[in-house]
Amino acid sequence: MIRFDVLSIFPEMLQSPVNFSLLKKAQEKGLIEIGLHDIRNWAYDKHKMTDDAPYGGGCGMVMKVEPVERALSTVKKNELHPLVVLMTPQGETFNQEIAAQLAEHEQVILICGRYEGFDERIREHLAQREISIGDYILTGGELSALVVIDAVARLVPGVLGNDESIKTESFSQGLLEYPQYTRPAEYKGWSVPDVLVSGNHAQIEFWRRVESLKKTWRRRPDLLDAADLSGQDRKILEKIKLGQI
Repeated sequence: MIRFDVLSIFPEMLQSPVNFSLLKKAQEKGLIEIGLHDIRNWAYDKHKMTDDAPYGGGCGMVMKVEPVERALSTVKKNELHPLVVLMTPQGETFNQEIAAQLAEHEQVILICGRYEGFDERIREHLAQREISIGDYILTGGELSALVVIDAVARLVPGVLGNDESIKTESFSQGLLEYPQYTRPAEYKGWSVPDVLVSGNHAQIEFWRRVESLKKTWRRRPDLLDAADLSGQDRKILEKIKLGQI
């Protein structure tokens, strides 16, 4: 079981998404827990300020360290050895490997920023990891946190109906997933590949591997550098590059 805690000044943004589909079912089964927390509850001044003007001048406002630190001290469950993650464009780019690493923790706390950014002391003294979901800027970290929760939660055993499906998904083995088809076998002249209805499981597995390699080479060749390829995979890949497959 893994617990996610999100610190945000707009936790309402996540209330609906985390209570639908697999995330809802996973919570009902006790496989994951999700806590949403308003950082304003730990801002003790009259106006419950969570931001202030930056020292040295400049545009925008900066998230204050005090309410974030107080929120963390309350939300942290030290017996779960929590991992504190800062959602920021400056972080490492999120991918399936990082999702798997986060899934090994019992508690993941996601801090969502707003405005111009964080007081640097949050980054230096409170967060253990910084994550970005891409090289673009959002108005806040809430959508990024939701992406991380969804990607990590589905790696928890029992969350998906069939845990074996994780092994064949795109990126799980370093490659893009092979094409999928279902009924009807033909529609408007568009046919399912004959091999998939042949009943020959060995041929089907070979076809899927070839198609996975082919799709990865055409769409994300950068993934091949880090992929765990067998000798047969490399021979297939050479034939693909030569247009022989």
